[in-house]
Amino acid sequence: MSLLAHSPEDPSPRSAPGTEDDRSYLLGHARTEFYQRSVTEGVGRVAAKLDAAERPFTGVTPAELAPEVGRVDLDQPLGDSAAALDELERVYLRDAVYFHHPRYLAHLNCPVVIPAVVAEAVLSAVNSSLDTWDQSAGGTLIERRLIDWTAQRLGLGRAADGIFTSGGTQSNLQALLLAREEACRLERKNAAVPPPRSGVLPRLRILTSECSHFSVTKAAMLLGLDAEAVVSVPCDQDRRMLPVALTHELERLRQADLVPMAVVATAGTTDFGSIDPLPELARVCRDSGIWLHVDAAYGCGLLTSRHRPLLDGIEEADSVTVDYHKSFFQPVSSSALLVRDHTTLRHATYHADYLNPARNAERVPNQVDKSLQTTRRFDALKLWMTLRVMGADAVGRLFDQVLERTAAAWEILTADPRFEVVTRPQLSTLVFRWLPGDGTDPAQAGLCDRANLHAREALFASGEGVVASTVVDDRHYLKFTLLNPDTELSDITAVLELLAEHAGAYLARHATPDRAELSPGDRQAS
Repeated sequence: MSLLAHSPEDPSPRSAPGTEDDRSYLLGHARTEFYQRSVTEGVGRVAAKLDAAERPFTGVTPAELAPEVGRVDLDQPLGDSAAALDELERVYLRDAVYFHHPRYLAHLNCPVVIPAVVAEAVLSAVNSSLDTWDQSAGGTLIERRLIDWTAQRLGLGRAADGIFTSGGTQSNLQALLLAREEACRLERKNAAVPPPRSGVLPRLRILTSECSHFSVTKAAMLLGLDAEAVVSVPCDQDRRMLPVALTHELERLRQADLVPMAVVATAGTTDFGSIDPLPELARVCRDSGIWLHVDAAYGCGLLTSRHRPLLDGIEEADSVTVDYHKSFFQPVSSSALLVRDHTTLRHATYHADYLNPARNAERVPNQVDKSLQTTRRFDALKLWMTLRVMGADAVGRLFDQVLERTAAAWEILTADPRFEVVTRPQLSTLVFRWLPGDGTDPAQAGLCDRANLHAREALFASGEGVVASTVVDDRHYLKFTLLNPDTELSDITAVLELLAEHAGAYLARHATPDRAELSPGDRQAS
């Protein structure tokens, strides 16, 4: 008998659709027993999957899974939570990619800590909206306290403030919106004849490293800037922005009568985990009077780590992006934008009489005054519960374990002649590739690319492990992103052996002299 079967006196829904008052599905007074049983069975299903998962993925293809999803008639409800969970098993839980598995090594997805999952259940049920005080009284204060805590960890000073966001892309967008408005204000203020706003926008430029996140370019487009608005600054061999190159680009922009709107430094690039030299970049920005934004979506885990000195210089930023759902082990989504000067958040403020009238601005703490979003989940509760149950030091120790495992993995890779590693990691990302022979034959370059791409796809199809790929200097590389403290060196070496096996098998099948183009079969394999 299903845990969700109903007795005659039970007011909660039964399996026959349409036979009960539809309000019985609403969470509220006198329906809490059904709520508890439903959530308990859902949690039980997930727990069973986590216990049983021997691989991070089943290897299912879109073509195999799409018909299963397509057969679901969304206009015919099942009328029973247990039946719906059975169906969910087939269309989602069975084939989901499980980030908690130690051989998931691909992207910036982390396993999540249990206190945050408990908070997720609480915030979903209460369903507070964090836009105004009259929708989330306690939630407003909790979020503000966490912003203050993060700003203190960053060292931004007593005038700092911020807001929780959906992720790094939104945080970067809002930071650059604030920088744009400040640049326009200063340009008009300092001009002998203030130019119209429309005359300033085409001259604005954002400087960021050639390894920075694509969201910087995306933000420039959304902010109505020119296609040439993002200036790519060269990096050193460790994929860190060169301060001397930044200085050179700034001088070039001035000579062209262009306006440096912001410099975006990165504390943890997506591909390499590299951290730009923040103290030197901060000095350049301070001397030039330019807004410094630090994208620390990945590297923010260092705020609780014994490796915190890697973030030295971040305290001089005008704005900072942090993604707790990367290196704080929080469920998606949990991110924030922090600013040094709380008054700059006014550029995101819009007053609506029905929501946050200007007459209440000084006495009612409405978070919508700081946010690009209106309705917004109480995602801050997840971090709050994590800190209250585990503490920041425990989070830092988990991140330290990941960093130490990555350093050990780098040692293994550099000692293995089958692999080439791009750079020594500062965080927990390793970019490498398998090489045929000694890897010096130029005629084999294209074949080597295809072998690495095939190895990644074959591994994914087997479900035995999940790794990512990227392009470095026009060559295809593989990428480990380690964010799971449960990942052991034995997991890493096992995945490396599987990759080498798949790549070697591909080479044995396709090695022909001077083969420059992919055949249709190669395309499918890679």
